[in-house]
Amino acid sequence: MTVSIDPKTLAPEEAYKLVIGSVVPRPIAWVTSRNAKGAVNLAPFSAFMFVSPKPPLMAISVGHKAGVYKDTATNILQREDYVIHIANMAMIEPLHLSSIEHPPDVSEVEELGLATVPSSLVATPRLRDAPIALECRFRQCLEFGHTKSRLIVGEVVMFHIRDDIIKDGKIDTKALDPICRLGGPRYAGLGEIVTMQPVEQTAKS
Repeated sequence: MTVSIDPKTLAPEEAYKLVIGSVVPRPIAWVTSRNAKGAVNLAPFSAFMFVSPKPPLMAISVGHKAGVYKDTATNILQREDYVIHIANMAMIEPLHLSSIEHPPDVSEVEELGLATVPSSLVATPRLRDAPIALECRFRQCLEFGHTKSRLIVGEVVMFHIRDDIIKDGKIDTKALDPICRLGGPRYAGLGEIVTMQPVEQTAKS
């Protein structure tokens, strides 16, 4: 038996619950950005994907509450640089706690006692202990839907990858041990990894 739901009958919050419960698991962009006073904010975003390999472009979707956009969107549009981190399971607690909303002048990095190091090409610092950090420069912002969610696209200008998880230019996903986002306050690890034979590509007429 199937339950059929017309999205036109749903409030944004109701549709949100169905979307995040259906699109699983999701990777998490753990983003540092700087506010107008230079404080370093930190927040996780699971509406996250890459949109181009050359140049490498990453997209995150940033929503708002009560008509106010999250600090990350404001910071990126003002400062035009930020850092996306990929956290591992060892960092699941601070990642989850960084989703707590604070006033703009409060640094989640300081609240959680996380160490940072200077980035190479952007002014926003990166998290020292994250296995992957992607220094980004803002390239484009598009707004979608009735809620005006902001899709922010940035170009990766520097990769920082822990040396034990990269080999021959490839990431060892098992060694990375990334955190996956599910619906609600739930997360998952990779679980069983299944390797299939490469699919042969044939030219289409």
